[in-house]
Amino acid sequence: MASARISSLKTSPASNARLHNDNRFRALLADEDWGRLPAAVWRRFSKRLAEGGTIIYVGEIDEVTFNRAGWWLAQAARLIGGPLPTGSETGVPAIVTVTEDAAAGGQIWSRIATRSDGFPQVIHSCKRFAGPTGLEEYVGCGISMALKISVAQDALVFRSTGYSLQLGPFRLPLPEWLTPGDLTVTHRDLGGDEFRFTLEIIHPRFGMLIRQSAVFREAMP
Repeated sequence: MASARISSLKTSPASNARLHNDNRFRALLADEDWGRLPAAVWRRFSKRLAEGGTIIYVGEIDEVTFNRAGWWLAQAARLIGGPLPTGSETGVPAIVTVTEDAAAGGQIWSRIATRSDGFPQVIHSCKRFAGPTGLEEYVGCGISMALKISVAQDALVFRSTGYSLQLGPFRLPLPEWLTPGDLTVTHRDLGGDEFRFTLEIIHPRFGMLIRQSAVFREAMP
């Protein structure tokens, strides 16, 4: 059922939204690393929308796993807006929207994971081209994580390098015992205008806390 619903959505490799060349992600990589990525990944991460413009990706979640500590972490994270997946259902549609945030000079990412029963989960975050690595993800309640991007096996990889809490004008680094561990997001092109999004959180003591994987393609506006 979920696959049928996804396939019925009109999709296109190119959006009709008004776009500008965007070198913000490319500037964070060496030319050699950027050159190792497939052309389709270049296109996805070189789109800068006009203010308020949005790109929509539609897909399906095909893997979600938690260990016991990961499940409790995801539930506890609801206190700061629920930035982590909380359900383990697979074979359900998912939507990602990317909106240009001109005020902050970044991108607002919204992820919608539908459920066969009940309301979908919606996760919001903002990617900002700031911080010690030049890229950070703000998840709400003053909490952000610095991200370092790299290329591994022709995929674009985002890895957390530290977490911080913003209190007014002050930014306080969070100690390791207050963080979930190492977060890695991988964007891998699959050809045919599709790509795989994979999220993993690994704790040095509790191991693989959460793993989620989904396949997406850009929707026709």
